[in-house]
Amino acid sequence: MTCRIIASPIGAIAISAGAEAIEQVRLLAADADPEAADHPLLDEAARQIGAYFAGRLTRFDLPLAPCSTQRGEELRAAIIAVPYGETQSYGELARRASSGPRAIGQACRRNPLPLIVPCHRVIASGGTIGYYSGGSGIDTKAALLNHEAGKEGRRWAA
Repeated sequence: MTCRIIASPIGAIAISAGAEAIEQVRLLAADADPEAADHPLLDEAARQIGAYFAGRLTRFDLPLAPCSTQRGEELRAAIIAVPYGETQSYGELARRASSGPRAIGQACRRNPLPLIVPCHRVIASGGTIGYYSGGSGIDTKAALLNHEAGKEGRRWAA
């Protein structure tokens, strides 16, 4: 597996790829020195992440490492289906995926591809921000939601 670290508005992002798929994305809690590993998938992932933060990309198109189970693939697909700039509660997403809110929460918590598989768009019931395990936690989740909401959308606070 090859890794690259890129800078972003939410701090450093480490992207790892195997021969044919993006394996992992880690939102680091602090800035880190960029690392430029030579790998075409990492080039494309870095380009798409840059376009996302520049407001030019709303859905990632990258080959992703498969989940270990079919159910994991189904839950990942449900999370990816939450549109850019929108949110769904764990319960809403669970109903749509024929699952339970705790299973959705676990899928989000274990998501090895945050940002690309946008678990930050999954919020708690009643419209509260909920939990986030990437980067600086809820501060990072609020920053991502605010980025997607744009200047006119709802403002999220940690």
